[in-house]
Amino acid sequence: MPVKQIALVDCNNFYVSCERLFRPDLAKVPVVVLSNNDGCVVSRSNEAKALGIKMGQPWFECKALAEEHGIVAMSSNYALYADLSNRVMNILGEYSPLREVYSIDECFLDLTGMPKLRDVTYSMRDRVVKWTNIPVCVGVGPTKTLAKLANHVAKKHPRSKGVFNFNDLNEAQQTKLLSQITVDEVWGVGRKLTKRLAAHAIQTAQDLRQAHAPTLRSEFGVVMEKTQRELLGISCIDLQEHAPDKQQIISSRSFGKPVTELVVIQDALSVFVTTATEKLRAQNGHAALVQVNFLTNRFRPEQPQYNPSMTVPLPQPTNDCLVINRWVHHVAELLWRDGYKYKKAGIMLGDISPVTMVQGDWLEPVMASDTKLMMAIDGLNSRFGRGTIKLSGGDLREKWGMRQERKSPDYTSDWAQVPAV
Repeated sequence: MPVKQIALVDCNNFYVSCERLFRPDLAKVPVVVLSNNDGCVVSRSNEAKALGIKMGQPWFECKALAEEHGIVAMSSNYALYADLSNRVMNILGEYSPLREVYSIDECFLDLTGMPKLRDVTYSMRDRVVKWTNIPVCVGVGPTKTLAKLANHVAKKHPRSKGVFNFNDLNEAQQTKLLSQITVDEVWGVGRKLTKRLAAHAIQTAQDLRQAHAPTLRSEFGVVMEKTQRELLGISCIDLQEHAPDKQQIISSRSFGKPVTELVVIQDALSVFVTTATEKLRAQNGHAALVQVNFLTNRFRPEQPQYNPSMTVPLPQPTNDCLVINRWVHHVAELLWRDGYKYKKAGIMLGDISPVTMVQGDWLEPVMASDTKLMMAIDGLNSRFGRGTIKLSGGDLREKWGMRQERKSPDYTSDWAQVPAV
């Protein structure tokens, strides 16, 4: 059997790279992209990293440094990022039919048996840059975990020129490389696990690779044992060409300003219902229960706190946004209390099953769902962009919508905002 060649293609500083695509003046400038409501840093250019800006750092902590060094901050533009991600993934799909889109900026490809693999990986990197101007790095290994580590090497070492194949190393070189990589860089090993592994004298990827397997399994479970096997070159995590159906669908958001009126929070919940039911119908499912929750601002302890949540079963499973929205509004009325400043709200659809599985009820007649209307809504939103058709409790978005004071135009998904020359 040929050695497996699993490639991980990862876009470099993806959100920042997207912002720079139509702003060449930002090419050498320190740039950061902020999270919802311009709260925290979620993407940094290399120049911003060199200045000490940390991932997840609150933006208010960075303002003095930003003024001193001219750091440019941008609000998240998810429509732009999603469109450019789709373009990158379509390019990568031309190199292998076995593909797993792991996240908005990462993709696994099975390149096993491909001739002249080194030339192919460099061609892949060059084509993505040429066609989208999004820089990427390519890491190749016999398993997904080692492909992740190879990608880490490709990013950190300029001599690799953005491409690194772990399979090209002999045993001694592999041992030396893994001994230089700290265990927290291994896929799936987080901060808490790093501390626990340190108690067992496991500091590097090589330490984890040669650790006592039965002890790992008894102390950390089967997932850690799979990670160790992956580091040994034994594939335990297969490519998922199709994402599994979700058992729960959550839609929630922090508000741009505190909400003190029920009608405003109901308007926000209607938008969340639209988003959640669209995802539900996309996987051909229907939900049998719905949960609604509110949150006040826990970072303001001087203010009254109230964080209610209620889950209710639906009379019959449905994916009809109008039906679910009526239940959500009813639950919101039950949960509502005056005198609080609500910072966030959300819904969760649960007990999801395929639409082909319907449990009958002797007492309740089968509810008619307006399938044609739902198909029309999904079709229009697919053609003209998410949110073209949505539920609304009064079009009060300006009272709860996100703060996006630094948002760039939707260069590639809105005709009115396409750059003109």
